[in-house]
Amino acid sequence: MATQAADTRTDAEDRTDATDRHEPGTRPAADGGRRTGSLGGGPVADGARHVSGNAGGPSVASGQQAGSIGGGASADTGRQSDAPGGSPVADAATQGVIPGAGPVPAPGERATVRLREGGPDEPPRYAPEWLELREPADAGARAHDLLDPLRIRLANLPGRAGYVIHDLGCGTGSMGRWLAPRLDGAQHWILHDRDPYLLHFAAVASPRSAADGSRVTVETRRGDVARLTPDALAGASLVTASALLDVLTREEIDTLATACTGAGCPALLTLSVAGRVELSAADPMDEEIMEAFNAHQRRDGLLGPDAVTAACEAFSERGATVRVNPSPWRLGPGEAALTAQWLRGWVGAAVEERPELASRAERYLRDRLAACEAGELHVTVHHSDLLALSRPVGGAS
Repeated sequence: MATQAADTRTDAEDRTDATDRHEPGTRPAADGGRRTGSLGGGPVADGARHVSGNAGGPSVASGQQAGSIGGGASADTGRQSDAPGGSPVADAATQGVIPGAGPVPAPGERATVRLREGGPDEPPRYAPEWLELREPADAGARAHDLLDPLRIRLANLPGRAGYVIHDLGCGTGSMGRWLAPRLDGAQHWILHDRDPYLLHFAAVASPRSAADGSRVTVETRRGDVARLTPDALAGASLVTASALLDVLTREEIDTLATACTGAGCPALLTLSVAGRVELSAADPMDEEIMEAFNAHQRRDGLLGPDAVTAACEAFSERGATVRVNPSPWRLGPGEAALTAQWLRGWVGAAVEERPELASRAERYLRDRLAACEAGELHVTVHHSDLLALSRPVGGAS
């Protein structure tokens, strides 16, 4: 089962069999001087495709790092701007901000993930450090209620000795680390991403056993979701993705839905931003920041908080049964580091979209960060998880 699926690939895709080249628990070395993301030695995390919805990161179109309210660094050069400093955002580079997570990277550092092919000036995506920081919140947020209907569907697949699971935009593989131990049966995971550096992380930190102790194997493929076809998913049991939908265009979501439904393959697509954030205690600027941030998410044709609605329509129009469940981050004092990073990116993206907010946003961010440091801030960042059960093909039930 796994061997047949592993050989179904295009000539343009690079393949690495993790079971042959990586021992469980090993860590990748730094690549070309880039940071490895080994914060505390644990596995690195996922959501690499997320631009700034629940992560709060750089914009898609602009070469400027999101959130450079006062003296921030350029995302593609790391150089300091001429704007006056002295703000929480301007000082972030000296406060150990994780590259790619908040608005300002340390000088000379760059994030490592790109959404799709672009020119040399395309802004970078998230560094593994940020992905590791958010992994526990992602794991706690995903909708467990969608797993039972998924298990039923997988159990009804005929003639299968195991499952072939494609994880799109896998980042460093936290979706597999979360889901593989929750499913019975042998599993072969095919991890897709454009970035070979992150694929290496995903391979070496992948799970090795399913819920019932069955073997889990992994291979990696470099590829682009925009070119996904039903043929690429031939023999697939499941497609997964995490924090991906909201950084796709409507055309790309249609491509994804066409590929999954054409292959008769269910899709579990988690942690898409819903466009709603709640903070305690309420501040008059909350709504302004949220609306500006949501507008920022919709730049350049990306769907942002409209993505789940578009995906529901796309899959339903192609005959799939779709279920959507909430999957919010609930951040409190125990998640203060993540909350602070998210705040910087959230406010920074809002100000990039609406520069007239800058002076008031400085005060807002300073107050929110102080409350976070004091253990007084609670934040709910709303997301949605989507399960699309496509009509089976090839005699499946």
